[in-house]
Amino acid sequence: MGSRSWRILATLVLTVALVGGVAAAQEDDERAIPAGPSVGIELVADGLVSPLSLVVPPDGTGRRFVVEQEGRVRIITPDGTLLAEPFLDVRDRMVSLSPLFDERGLLGLAFHPEFADNGRFFVYYSAPLRPGGADDFNHTSHLSEFLVSEDLNRADEDSERVLLQVDQPQPNHNAGDIHFGPDGYLYIALGDGGGANDTGFGHTPGLGNGQDATNLLGSLLRIDVDGDGADPYAIPDDNPFIGTTARDEIFAYGLRNPYRFTFDGDDLYVADVGQNLFEEVNLVEAGGNYGWNIREGTHCFDPDAPNEPPETCADTGPLFGDPLLDPIIEYGNARVLPDGVGVAVVGGRVYRGSALPQLHGRYVFGDWSTSFTEPDGTLLVARARPAGLWHLQELRVQGRPDGRLGHFVTGFGQDEQGEVYVLTSDTTGPTDHSGRVYRLVRHGTMR
Repeated sequence: MGSRSWRILATLVLTVALVGGVAAAQEDDERAIPAGPSVGIELVADGLVSPLSLVVPPDGTGRRFVVEQEGRVRIITPDGTLLAEPFLDVRDRMVSLSPLFDERGLLGLAFHPEFADNGRFFVYYSAPLRPGGADDFNHTSHLSEFLVSEDLNRADEDSERVLLQVDQPQPNHNAGDIHFGPDGYLYIALGDGGGANDTGFGHTPGLGNGQDATNLLGSLLRIDVDGDGADPYAIPDDNPFIGTTARDEIFAYGLRNPYRFTFDGDDLYVADVGQNLFEEVNLVEAGGNYGWNIREGTHCFDPDAPNEPPETCADTGPLFGDPLLDPIIEYGNARVLPDGVGVAVVGGRVYRGSALPQLHGRYVFGDWSTSFTEPDGTLLVARARPAGLWHLQELRVQGRPDGRLGHFVTGFGQDEQGEVYVLTSDTTGPTDHSGRVYRLVRHGTMR
């Protein structure tokens, strides 16, 4: 969720078959993008507090771990039971969250590829500003390692080892998703530091943090957590900016708020929340510069006039002269554009399951909502074209008269069978228990 909504939110706080061809045509005409396949949703768990991601450990147990933004990790057992006792609780280590709306919290969870043998896992959360942290900054992001206890359903909360601390000037644009790639390295998404337009307090004058690769903000990092030295992590030998003025940890940069990302084999999909006009998804490569804040999606961007894209702008980065890379997916923001889809992209997964063969190999993701006052999230699906932006459709949800989800979309997950889950909430704040986990299915009923 972007800075454009921070103050507003703090104060404010896809289908049943249509009867008749005319009605169906009218429904399609009202949609910002074409209607795609119809899917069902099956309730897996409810009573959660702002669930952000579902992660499956590589240990063969079939457990599904849900990250709650308020600071807990919960377990859904193979038989569908949501355990009352959390796997991990870091609420007492976090910054106090706003009950109306907050982008801080427990934001990421990743299990080591050898978790079954070593019990190591990693989390990303928002802690109070560290002693000696940057003056007047808002908080410090922690990337920490923990170990599982003798009880496999409980973490050893005394085992925390902080690997990385990043001071954050503003409370928003925290990103925070973390994943191990197929190369065995840990990837960490960092937003541009918040505020708006990548300018102002805590942002590099003239560049913005997105284009300033000498700091970590606005970047996707890649580190080796299995290094042998005394340092908490090592730098992979083939990281793209070693030997330059950029930080060695950076894998790609020019990002605003890469809220969620995922791997599908070697392909790396990064959803980046836009400023005012355009939401985007990037297929990220090593060393790539994805344009923020020179561009928003495929469009030029002016920080002084964010609703008025300039006709021309630079097509290379200011530090290295590297090309600004286009996203694979782009759509308009519903707050400003009459044909907008939603207000904040939420990265998803490439479907590899068997329940919905029509989605096989397609990128399934979503948008948080069409507004900030009513839960009206959108499920989306995209597939590659031979060239240019990918073909984008809205998934119709069975059991809803308008074919829409009827919740805020907060995250996605995927199990060992390749089935995709969508996580939702009915409020903007990380405090109530309206959070749900649904699995996408061929036939399902809203519950």
